[in-house]
Amino acid sequence: MELSDSEAATATVPTPGRSLFVGAVGFCLASLVVFATVAFAERWMYARLGLAGAYAAWTVLFILLGGAALRPLVLVQEAKWAGWRFFVLFALAFFVYAAGWIGAYFSLRGTALGEWAGSLVGSVLMGLVFAAGFGVLRVAVPPIIVLFIANSIGYFCGSWLNGTFGGKAGMLLWGGVYGLCLGAGLGATLFLVQTAKTRTTARSASPH
Repeated sequence: MELSDSEAATATVPTPGRSLFVGAVGFCLASLVVFATVAFAERWMYARLGLAGAYAAWTVLFILLGGAALRPLVLVQEAKWAGWRFFVLFALAFFVYAAGWIGAYFSLRGTALGEWAGSLVGSVLMGLVFAAGFGVLRVAVPPIIVLFIANSIGYFCGSWLNGTFGGKAGMLLWGGVYGLCLGAGLGATLFLVQTAKTRTTARSASPH
């Protein structure tokens, strides 16, 4: 059941600290699970599922585990995306993020520039989905910047660790750092869009 404007206006968004902590820790654990399947079962998955099937399985894992980790940060009062509905929003956000990344990366022939372009395009698309989903497209720029910074740090630092240590340990370190950083960015994004939404609702509910 949706709340009235006055009730929605008094909804309390999780604090920035809680948003960052829950997002970082929760998505880090989700990412570790996904990267562990790469580290320990990549060949098995390729043999059983094929290249496309393996990537589809990893994407579904990210959506299910990542969505479950981030869902506690969504306001109960935000009936549109509360509960299981958040998985729909997160699935769309993560799908366009992955598609944007892959498209930009391969368009630039897999170079380092392609990796940076993928991080940028993916972050822009993900930020736009979250902002549009909560009806605050006008504040899409700050979440996009946060996601780009967090995603880039997680990806490139994780990639460096993977290259330095190699093997299963390197892959797990990559997954942990990537999940920690992107999760913090996702937590911050949910804080930003929900704060903007409650402020907009409060203005519309206040007497003129």
